[in-house]
Amino acid sequence: MARNTSLYFRVVEGRNLPAKDVSGSSDPYCIVKVDNEIVARTATVWRNLNPFWGEEYTLHLPMGFHNLAFYVMDEDTIGHDDVIGKISLCREYISSHPKGIDSWINLTRVDPDEEVQGEIYLELHVVDNQQRRMLHCHVLEARLLRRLAFHTGTRCWSLTWTWRQTRCQSRLKCLLSVWRSGTGTWWGRMTSWVGSRSPWTPYRNSRPPKAGFVCCRLAMLRKTLGHGWRCACGYRGKLGALRLTVRLCEDRILPSMYYQPLVELLADSIVSPTEEESITPLAMLEEVSSVESRQEVAMKLVKIFLGQGLAVPFLDYVNMREVTRTTDPNTLFRSNSLASKSMEQFMKVVGMPYLHGVLKPVINQIFEEKRYIELDPCKIDLNRSRKISFKGSLSEDQVRESSLELLKGYLSDIMDAIIGSVDQCPPVMRVAFKQLHKRVEDQFPEPANEDVKYVAISGYLFLRFFAPAILTPKLFNLRDHHADTRTSRSLLLLAKTVQSIGNLGLQLGHGKEQWMAPLHPFILQSISRVRDFLDQLIDVDSENVSEAQPRTLFHPSVTIKEGYLHKRKAEGMGLVTRFTFRKRYFWLSSETLSYSKSPDWQVRSSIPIQRICAVERVDENAFQQAHMMQIMTKDNEGQLHTMYIQCKNVNELNQWLSAIRKASIYNERMLPSCHPGAFRNGRWTCCLQSDRAVRGCSRTHSAVTLGDWSDPLDPDAEAQMVYRQLLLGRDKLRKTYLEFSDPGTAPEREERSCDISAKQERSPSFQDRRMAAAARLLDVIQDLERAHQAFERREREEGPNHSHHP
Repeated sequence: MARNTSLYFRVVEGRNLPAKDVSGSSDPYCIVKVDNEIVARTATVWRNLNPFWGEEYTLHLPMGFHNLAFYVMDEDTIGHDDVIGKISLCREYISSHPKGIDSWINLTRVDPDEEVQGEIYLELHVVDNQQRRMLHCHVLEARLLRRLAFHTGTRCWSLTWTWRQTRCQSRLKCLLSVWRSGTGTWWGRMTSWVGSRSPWTPYRNSRPPKAGFVCCRLAMLRKTLGHGWRCACGYRGKLGALRLTVRLCEDRILPSMYYQPLVELLADSIVSPTEEESITPLAMLEEVSSVESRQEVAMKLVKIFLGQGLAVPFLDYVNMREVTRTTDPNTLFRSNSLASKSMEQFMKVVGMPYLHGVLKPVINQIFEEKRYIELDPCKIDLNRSRKISFKGSLSEDQVRESSLELLKGYLSDIMDAIIGSVDQCPPVMRVAFKQLHKRVEDQFPEPANEDVKYVAISGYLFLRFFAPAILTPKLFNLRDHHADTRTSRSLLLLAKTVQSIGNLGLQLGHGKEQWMAPLHPFILQSISRVRDFLDQLIDVDSENVSEAQPRTLFHPSVTIKEGYLHKRKAEGMGLVTRFTFRKRYFWLSSETLSYSKSPDWQVRSSIPIQRICAVERVDENAFQQAHMMQIMTKDNEGQLHTMYIQCKNVNELNQWLSAIRKASIYNERMLPSCHPGAFRNGRWTCCLQSDRAVRGCSRTHSAVTLGDWSDPLDPDAEAQMVYRQLLLGRDKLRKTYLEFSDPGTAPEREERSCDISAKQERSPSFQDRRMAAAARLLDVIQDLERAHQAFERREREEGPNHSHHP
């Protein structure tokens, strides 16, 4: 049994940000930290005080976390980036919103002297007597407690605790300890009124500034002994706002045997289909799941059935349900049903390498050329057109003519890449499209609906896959940054045209954007090519296609990630920093991390993945270099070795950290702590200790990984999420079960129903089968609930681990 903590967040947009540049604008981006570790960086939105990012991330945090922080920065080409503000959310606050947080949140000011990182280990509990309530606090240890000021040098710390009573603001101060490195241990007890605690730092001849605070809720302390590491936080003030979506999922993952009945019950829906498609457990799952959770449910089901080798039958089942319930072919797959969401997630999980291979060359070309393209007469800016011609500004007609030729050129490249990609498309995707084509053709056989079977496929492939990737390449990992204003407009025009081609021109000329008319001939010429492409795409032998995906478990021969990085020479300690790094090409698989001088170089050096015991960031002041990570390994003799690697930007650093951590997450004897600095000039740059073998001064984050399409399948975690959704909908399931099991109330039920005639036509055998299916599903839910309760009781009986060391 294991605990699984997943943190989903989406940085949507900002509003009313302050201008940081002399031009009266800002170039904002967001840095996201979990317990002071940078886990994500959004792209920069240039010259915008109300930026839109729309970037979403999922973090896997098996070890849990204390604090989630969003820093809004202004990117500067010269000098350091300016800090605009931040939002800090503690774990308790996020947990108090089980349905998630989706709102505007005010930014707070950031003072470098008040930014704190580090943790303090406390044991807290509340004692009630007849006279008053007492808080007993046992302060045990601190680690990496330091302010994030932009300076280096010896840090000498003393810690003063201030207890604040909520009403009278009385204080009790206690000087506990003095130590140099920001890490220390002391013993002692204090008793006071319930309040908050504030550590202070000493300054000569002046009042010591507050370094931060630690807070706990009284209700939490009264329920249980509040012992554990507490994250030190900075102080706040208001500035600007961000719109955020944050959702925390903390689950107890049971052993696989407990989920097997649920997985088998869901699989029976597609392996042994019934005559009535609405009485299967899968159909009931769709009924009880909310619209907001449907995308997540679809993703989990896709991964479950990929692991079972039943993804294509699953998609065929949900598509068949959608097709048979649709009477108007113009509305087919237009809603956010389980079928449409499942196909979307299936294409992302299986087809992302295919998407990158098709679109990336053209997208890169568009970003590099940055051409001015505009067809809308209301938006043409003749001043911007000066760069098109050396002879001065062009007329409006000349701009439109130039834009039309550029668009046709890019569109030709895009369509040639798509139409010529039949062999690149994963066979399992082709089989899924083939079955979808057949279902639609059988449902709408009329000659007037000849194009419906093509639109059903192109609606997914073009409208939900290729066109969104063209519109926002950053969200599909095609680019590291969002497009600037000029390139973004070009991508929008290209995406609109690709959508029209994917619709096979059915809505051509009916929209309000008549200025797109010059592209209509190109769209009409492409339609026949798309039909031929789709015919070739579904011309596949479905019997010989295996659904086994390499990402079910990383196969040793599969390269998880590769690319150029800069490796630090181990023997270059005495050299100038810039001469100690060498460019090397790295490959990561589930077995080895290899590197050589170039991709074609015959000689490679390799590190076995099983020897990796920590993968962490490195402080910038260690080598005066940004975006660095360290990979710590242990040889056969137990000796530790550290490899320092520099990435080109923070996004690349996060991707490599996450990929290596995923590959090594099940390694034994992972290090609980490490040094974020380097051992130089006889001491560690982070904690100033002179003993090279001293225990690390920072907790490792090896379990923190970014979720993406390349994640290995985890059937137990996927099944747990499905169980959670069924548990939320259990009352609705019971109502359905009791409704069909109590014939005496049937007239009353039919009076309340909006579909009386349909219920009257149903036979008793249908009611019996539906009642039996609901009963089976409820039994499985109840068994899983009992298993969770049994594990909870066992945990309470065993009691918490009182050891305060990491």
